[in-house]
Amino acid sequence: MIKIICVCGARPNFMKIAPIMRAFNDSGQFETLLVHTGQHYDKKMSHLFFEELKIPQPDINLEVGSGSHAVQTAEVMKRFEPVVQDFQPDYVLVVGDVNSTIACGLVAVKLGVQLIHVEAGLRSFDKDMPEEINRILTDRISDLLFVTEQSGIDNLSNEGVENDRIHFVGNVMIDTLLSNKKKADESTILADMGLDKKGYAVITLHRPSNVDNMDNLEKIISAFEVIEKDLKLIFPIHPRTRKNIENSSLNQRFSAMKNLVLLEPVGYLDFLNLTGNAALVMTDSGGIQEETTILGVPCMTLRENTERPVTLTDGTNRLVHIDTDDILKHFSEIKTSGYQGQGGVPRFWDGNAAQRIVDVLLSVKGNN
Repeated sequence: MIKIICVCGARPNFMKIAPIMRAFNDSGQFETLLVHTGQHYDKKMSHLFFEELKIPQPDINLEVGSGSHAVQTAEVMKRFEPVVQDFQPDYVLVVGDVNSTIACGLVAVKLGVQLIHVEAGLRSFDKDMPEEINRILTDRISDLLFVTEQSGIDNLSNEGVENDRIHFVGNVMIDTLLSNKKKADESTILADMGLDKKGYAVITLHRPSNVDNMDNLEKIISAFEVIEKDLKLIFPIHPRTRKNIENSSLNQRFSAMKNLVLLEPVGYLDFLNLTGNAALVMTDSGGIQEETTILGVPCMTLRENTERPVTLTDGTNRLVHIDTDDILKHFSEIKTSGYQGQGGVPRFWDGNAAQRIVDVLLSVKGNN
């Protein structure tokens, strides 16, 4: 048996860890311990995600909570170290690029445990993004690097990572999307909200560069004021985004938009249904760029860069400057196209990424 600790720390991690846990359990070759660091912990939303995605309840919840990057990272390390010492795993597996990813990775390697990074090699080349620092450092200390797209292989090779540590397995987040698509189609959220298919756009905004920077937020809201005259805007709003708007001079303009509907954060299945039936998605999220590519929905990424370039070359995504005119220019182009998402399916985004991870680990074990 291969003993492995799987770590999830924040909502985006749940969608990545679900198919991995399922593949490990199905193989019968792994003894797993699922650790939730509680980095982002909303009891209602966490429970909903675990229930919807059929993830086993975490064996351990470190209940770290929020805090500055330093405080959060340090707290995860302090609480995770005795877990590793007690379980004595062959591997620690981390996903994505949140603070829990690098924190648990550091604990593992300092205790001499091999580290697996799922979603390795992604680069925005923007070190102002905390996630970019987490990605780079986690990749440097990982023993096995599982990659979602060709750019990940290129980036790791350029950074001097040996080829035998890099494995192109595809995208576990797409495993989750494809296995839950039918269930998501049964969601009643459109009927509950009185929405027509392709009759609205979905917005998500949470990055500090967009929601903590009032100049950038003003440019984005100015674009929304124009777009809402054409298309209803559905905005599951991040608590920090809501707070920043409410505490600023933008609040009055925001509240005056009659065709803007604010929602509390919604569960995975409802959100998948919302995005899958949208005319357009406007976001600064990494994972949503990937999901819209598979769903065939046009996506405007309100950022100056993306660590997921395959969504631009093979998918439905386009990078849009944080500039009112540029946002409106891209919106006009997408509207003219009839809200058709151009693009195809990137290689290995086929629902079998988690099984490829299992196959690699069993192969490594067989060669040792």
